[in-house]
Amino acid sequence: MFFVSAKVFNEDVHTWMRKTFARRDQRMQMNDDDAATIFDGGRVRSVWDAAEQKWLYSIVDVIAVLTEQNDVLTARKYWNKLKQRLKGEGNETVTNCHRLKLLAPDGKMRSGDVADTMQIFCLIQHIPSKRAEPFKRWLSKNEQNTIDERSKQKAGRLFDTGAINEVETGTVNGLRQIHKYLFGGLYPFAGMIREQNISKGGFKFANAMYLHENLEKIEKMSENTFDEIISKYIEMNVAHPFLEGNGRSMRIWLDLILKKRLKKCVDWRKINKHDYLSAMKKSPSNSMMITELLNEALTDRIHDREMIMKGIEHSYYYEEPDD
Repeated sequence: MFFVSAKVFNEDVHTWMRKTFARRDQRMQMNDDDAATIFDGGRVRSVWDAAEQKWLYSIVDVIAVLTEQNDVLTARKYWNKLKQRLKGEGNETVTNCHRLKLLAPDGKMRSGDVADTMQIFCLIQHIPSKRAEPFKRWLSKNEQNTIDERSKQKAGRLFDTGAINEVETGTVNGLRQIHKYLFGGLYPFAGMIREQNISKGGFKFANAMYLHENLEKIEKMSENTFDEIISKYIEMNVAHPFLEGNGRSMRIWLDLILKKRLKKCVDWRKINKHDYLSAMKKSPSNSMMITELLNEALTDRIHDREMIMKGIEHSYYYEEPDD
């Protein structure tokens, strides 16, 4: 997860929410992904909105776990009073909440207010609770797991449908195409070059002010030999053009270049997660480790679907945080 300033984050959230609210009258297409997840012993019901590609959570359940209230009726009364107050203040978060039928404790489907992750984050600000921060971290992790799983499915379809063959090789636009395909409907910025500065683990990626200029230079880098291709890959990693989803997109982008230029690709199953992350972290100043790591995992099985699919699965594992 990357970090941006609170001001920028709030501006991005409000922009995202306005777009979400503008589509609120679109018909909800739910599937069988209705679920309940557990936070610190409390049950939070959720439902997958297939049209918007996101989870919606029961607001009453969220309030119950935040206020440590086991009585659903008490949690509902709390929400009704809070909703009335927020509506009186003109709070759009409340005005634009959906009502959906969720499975109640008595086994019946009953209507209740639901909200997406960003709306829940906004509501939490109005609910004094020592559980607020732990709950936000839990919700973010739950959301990220969903995004990863959906994105992984999209990655499979990218190859199975042949859409991968339409992607430009070695260009910035080609990387944007991959990112948009993997994260379209999951991130509001899918395929969009970031305009904010980001960092990870203390490392600051390319300054957003000069990002487009840097990307133009990276695109023009030679890619005729293996070493040249890896150098280009390293520079693109330093650029980190998206707010999220860079590694997952760039590994597919790298494989496309290797296939076109060398008739090879990386068998990602052969590369240990920690070795890869360590090598990539050191690569801006010392590219030897990542070059050797990728070279040892090269294969000419560029049309082996099973190898590619399992490689994608393993590659996504690199992004999972250690427990």
